[in-house]
Amino acid sequence: MAQLPPDWTFKMYSKLWKHFGEKSFSNKEAKRIIKDDNLTQAISRLKKDGWVKINIDQEDGRKSTYTLNNPEITLKTIIEDNAK
Repeated sequence: MAQLPPDWTFKMYSKLWKHFGEKSFSNKEAKRIIKDDNLTQAISRLKKDGWVKINIDQEDGRKSTYTLNNPEITLKTIIEDNAK
């Protein structure tokens, strides 16, 4: 179930969404946009809260890319879940 993330993670999400939209990106690419030591923790939290998908590389499990969930769809899901 998606939920609203803390402000500090949502600010990072917003910057990433503005730059990448629904395109996949790597941690290295994200670090070029977000210059914050807590980026990895923010992405982990955003995954937990339903705002980002982590895609593990099939050939090298140590590598992964990220895809942001569309904020309009995610917010709609949160609203619908809370209205139940």
